[in-house]
Amino acid sequence: MMSVNAAPALRSFSRFAGCRTLTATLSERFRIFNPPVSRSFPTVLGRFPCRQFRVFHPSWAVRVVSVPPFAESVSEGDIAWKKAVGDLVREDEVIAEIETDKTSVPVPAPCSGTLKELLVDDGGKVVPGQEIFKIEEGAAPTMESSVKATEAPKPAPSAVTAQPLATPAASPPAAPVPLSASFAPLVGQRAEQRVKMSRMRLRIAQRLKDAQNTCAMLTTFNEIDMSNLIELRQTYKEVFQKRHGVKLGIMSTFAKASAVALKDQPAVNAVIDGGDIIYRDYVDISIAVATPKGLVVPVVRNVDSMNYFDIEREIVELGNRARDGKLAVEDMDGGTFTISNGGIYGSLFGTPIINPPQSAILGLYGVFDRPVARNKQVVIRPMMYAALTYDHRLIDGREAVTFLRKVKEFVEDPRTFFLQL
Repeated sequence: MMSVNAAPALRSFSRFAGCRTLTATLSERFRIFNPPVSRSFPTVLGRFPCRQFRVFHPSWAVRVVSVPPFAESVSEGDIAWKKAVGDLVREDEVIAEIETDKTSVPVPAPCSGTLKELLVDDGGKVVPGQEIFKIEEGAAPTMESSVKATEAPKPAPSAVTAQPLATPAASPPAAPVPLSASFAPLVGQRAEQRVKMSRMRLRIAQRLKDAQNTCAMLTTFNEIDMSNLIELRQTYKEVFQKRHGVKLGIMSTFAKASAVALKDQPAVNAVIDGGDIIYRDYVDISIAVATPKGLVVPVVRNVDSMNYFDIEREIVELGNRARDGKLAVEDMDGGTFTISNGGIYGSLFGTPIINPPQSAILGLYGVFDRPVARNKQVVIRPMMYAALTYDHRLIDGREAVTFLRKVKEFVEDPRTFFLQL
């Protein structure tokens, strides 16, 4: 049974405990939902006053994003913004692209939130480690809010009238236009547009001109009968695709043929370095790929030790990444020889330019049915022209012609490779 003296103290303690509970509850609610302003709650209950307390909403953290590191051969790039200040972005969403001499480097958002500030103008030059934008962390934008933001307001419906609309009186027929006037040249329809060259296009132009100014370039030609290779593809293309998941193309055959020929003629795989010649015992073949931004040359490494499936899969993967703009700078460094296939665009033949610092490039062209002599008979065969451009400072004509004939023999009769002939 409670004593008379203990009752007031117990009531005061209950009020104090209620005040502490109220304080904790309000503090938690204001910490989550209230804007970042200070609030005070003076309360006096009984003999135990509840002290004033302040609640602050913690501001969202602002993160500063810098330019990612480039490859050793790249020192700067031009930035192009894909988002604007105030945009809600998701984690890993691309905020900007940095165009370098060789490729475009995407800069993703490190977290979901709001883009607060752009620290570099669009098109400005940036270097690795430079701060480029600020992002305020927050919840990722929902799909519903994104759709609402992009929806345009619908126009208000026009009032419907019950009265017929009046039409203007018919105008008299126009006089016939003289023949000379109807064929007069259009004035104001001709225009010119000046566009700044991209960094990649400038680099391509510089490298090609440097190759012309440095190398003693010479081109030798040959023609290849594609009958056996086409028959091989027709026979095994379905089995090859089912087993390996990629189509059997002609580039894997030419890449393998080039690797065999480069081993046979090591000077074509070598390079001049000052007063020295560097011979390589490995074969890294650059495959020229056309993209909307320009020509890129991703590298298939160690082709001499790869089989058809590995080569074909690597070519397909690098080609897709090149067209999607997802190549890394490292994917294009260090090739020893280049293959360019102009035949996919219908080219009959041409003279490719060396990809420096390499010493030779193989150009492939269209396959067309042509009359040729076989066993003193004129027959129609699918024929392709192939061209080898080489640096005559290092490679003699005998070595260049022997290389191209080795490629021709390999492609015309792939059995020579398996028999090591």
